[in-house]
Amino acid sequence: MSKITSMSRAELVSELVAPPRTACLAEMAAALSAPYDAVALASHETMVHQRLAIARELLLRDLTDQMQARPVLSSPGTVRDWLRLYCAHAEHEVFLVLYLDVRNRLIEAQELFRGTLTHTSVYPREVVKSALAHNAASLIVAHNHPSGHAAPSQADQLLTQQLKSALALVDVRIIDHFIVAGSETQSFAEQGLL
Repeated sequence: MSKITSMSRAELVSELVAPPRTACLAEMAAALSAPYDAVALASHETMVHQRLAIARELLLRDLTDQMQARPVLSSPGTVRDWLRLYCAHAEHEVFLVLYLDVRNRLIEAQELFRGTLTHTSVYPREVVKSALAHNAASLIVAHNHPSGHAAPSQADQLLTQQLKSALALVDVRIIDHFIVAGSETQSFAEQGLL
């Protein structure tokens, strides 16, 4: 299968609803008749993982379309759903930026930094450069905590204040900073940390 993110919507839907290939059916039948056949089970798991990845990609695209069509503040649940789909499963930290226009509609979402299991280095200068390159009026930033604990750390709060100050110099606002940990999301704005 080609890289999922480069496939068209029609190709993704076609792949998602396509019946399993003959070889795959034979392997699944073997897995059912001999439940300890590791090769057949692995093949079935691979097919399931591919279909889940396709469904995830379709959902991400639909949520992106929704955020581009109307102000993200009118549907914060859509932002949370998109963030959970994008990074809740990641085994390493990622730092995301959602660039918004003057009407708070999504211009683009971008993974700007990628880190380790417990840390991501974020450079305010690069965030400012990227915001200007996207002609963004405001941003939503987010990162994940693979540990599963969504509470903001002191370092998270300090980074948010540094970004807020740096971006204010070029008239770009941070609307919110989300932390994603599994199915949980924490909003700095809702907690009064912005």
